[in-house]
Amino acid sequence: MTPAVPSTEERQALRHAENYKRLVIGLRVGLAVAVIAAWEYAVRIGWLDPFFFSQPSAIYEQLVTWFTEGTAQGPLWHELLVTMEETVLGFLIGSVLGVVCGIALGRNKLAADVFSIYIKVANAIPRVVLGSIFIIMFGLGMGSKVALGVVMVFFVVFGNAFQGVREADRNMIANAYILGASPRQVTYSVVLPSALSWILASLHVSFGFALVGAVVGEFLGARHGIGLLISTAQGTFNAAGVFAAMIVLAVVALAAEYLGGISADGHREQAAEVEAAPVR
Repeated sequence: MTPAVPSTEERQALRHAENYKRLVIGLRVGLAVAVIAAWEYAVRIGWLDPFFFSQPSAIYEQLVTWFTEGTAQGPLWHELLVTMEETVLGFLIGSVLGVVCGIALGRNKLAADVFSIYIKVANAIPRVVLGSIFIIMFGLGMGSKVALGVVMVFFVVFGNAFQGVREADRNMIANAYILGASPRQVTYSVVLPSALSWILASLHVSFGFALVGAVVGEFLGARHGIGLLISTAQGTFNAAGVFAAMIVLAVVALAAEYLGGISADGHREQAAEVEAAPVR
């Protein structure tokens, strides 16, 4: 079968989209270069004090030193691995708990009414306070950072999962019951696919919250991790070290968001197929 040849309008639309994408990338790169150049220039001519604001060249030298010679706590890759391990564990545990609790309370009005006040109170507590409590409870090891990451992720995922269940089509649920579906079948075949877009939207941003929880926990007290690097650099008034650690975290967060976006797109297509399937 001969493939369809795109029309002139379609080719022009594709060309316009490619040109627009190149323009956006070029403007992004140009803006970053301009800001870095202006920052470096302002420091060199004395408009900014390098003691407080550092400068791009010093930050670059700090990164090179960390990558080649390591940090005061050990190799940079080891510190980053510790932070990522805490982040991934906090993200996974918090996501699972958030989805399970959100769906369970969303499907049970009595339980939702009973636990809602406690969830609101727990969500209103500042996370930094919880980080201090977790360090007292679990010590300076990985447990306190994972616990803080779980708390950071849980409420985001729980809120979206709960709201996604509540927004499920009531007519579709009623029709499923009329056709003889059990509550479990309705949950898995109707409610969960309907709430999946809400859940995926929360998961897309939750990894960043887990990373924040791990770093804040390390900043409050730790033996290893990027948060400890920031705390150490702050304690020695090393502004270049603080900015260098922030750049490392930013690169990790952007990479995770890119991978999460690819995964979310694939899961949305699967969710659409599942939602269109008949109830079994």
